[in-house]
Amino acid sequence: MSNFLETDRLVLRAFAAADTDHLFALDNDPEVMRFINGGRPTSREAIETRVLPRLVHDYPCWGTRGYWAAQEKTTGTFLGWFEFRPLQERSPAVVELGYRLNQAAWGRGYATEGSRALIHKGFTDMEVERVTANTMAVNTRSRRVMEKSGLSFVRNFTGDWPEAIEGSEHGEVEYELTRTAWEHLH
Repeated sequence: MSNFLETDRLVLRAFAAADTDHLFALDNDPEVMRFINGGRPTSREAIETRVLPRLVHDYPCWGTRGYWAAQEKTTGTFLGWFEFRPLQERSPAVVELGYRLNQAAWGRGYATEGSRALIHKGFTDMEVERVTANTMAVNTRSRRVMEKSGLSFVRNFTGDWPEAIEGSEHGEVEYELTRTAWEHLH
């Protein structure tokens, strides 16, 4: 499968089994996973049997994936991944935006750059009507990426956490960007 999307500095491409080591390293960095599962490690078996199959799933409404490996364009270095996934298998109307990047990529604008490019592609080529994103209320870095990508705060809510992690007592937040609001910005 060819590249899904390119920006000035990023290539977003389909995942492959060869990405297992990259995913294992990413999901075993306690700081990367801090707001996902409290920083607990992920086993290689979980990467192979749960994580990778989710990342290579094709959505019928698009005939393509909803998760994309992110590489630095000039070096090919694996940076992490982006999610731009329809919430319903057969409808592209509402998609969830997400990202998980390794620490070396933090603070360099990659998350915002990739998110903006996916949003643009979604609204111009993929029949998306609404982009939504969620994070823990205390995850200020992720919230800032959402805001810089054009999303607006919608609500606070309390998610169903199987195990409480540091900060989960403050709940979660939802952000969104509608096609209409995006068109007013462009």
